[in-house]
Amino acid sequence: QVRLVESGGGLVQAGGSLRLSCVASVRTFISYAMGWFRQAPGKERVLVARITWSGGSTYYTDSVKGRFTISGDNAKNTVYLQMNSLKPEDTAVYYCGAKRDYYSDYYWGQGTQVTVSS
Repeated sequence: QVRLVESGGGLVQAGGSLRLSCVASVRTFISYAMGWFRQAPGKERVLVARITWSGGSTYYTDSVKGRFTISGDNAKNTVYLQMNSLKPEDTAVYYCGAKRDYYSDYYWGQGTQVTVSS
């Protein structure tokens, strides 16, 4: 099973920036897509951004458009999330996900905490 490891979380003031990283522990794993999800206390995990390697298409949830940028290296099963103009409502545990094909379930990382102060 693929193990994903996130890093880069931390505490930042509103308006600041953070860059999250995610890598897959199994180098031979070829992902179809990788994405970033977040979960705030008492809420469900939601998709924030996703990149599909075939075609290089990206998706962003409306609340982060223009502020977050997802990028990565398909060959290395590595994905990044550049987060700019952070807001307190961005505070959550951010999870990396990867799937082997369109219909498969996501493999998950353990999450990294992002806290944005007012």
